[in-house]
Amino acid sequence: MAQFKMIQQLQQKMAKAQEDLESATVEASAGGGAVTAVVSGAQKVVSVTIAPEAAEDVEMLQDLVVAAVNEAMESSKKLAAERMQEVTAGLGLPPGLI
Repeated sequence: MAQFKMIQQLQQKMAKAQEDLESATVEASAGGGAVTAVVSGAQKVVSVTIAPEAAEDVEMLQDLVVAAVNEAMESSKKLAAERMQEVTAGLGLPPGLI
């Protein structure tokens, strides 16, 4: 019975952490700030901002957008992993299981 209660508490904590990640954001930029991407903790692109001067070279702009979004996605994944690690700390679970 105690294990069931512990599992319920863990599920509640995980649901809260996932909810918090939905509203948390990370930001990354490329090209010295020419392109900035904002991604939620749930790995959803929230916005991409492009400096007007970056639009002059389309190929470079495409590369900068990809770089900024990829960097923001990586930061978002790290944030999510940290938050889930906080929730599961002390459970003795191997890293990466959740």
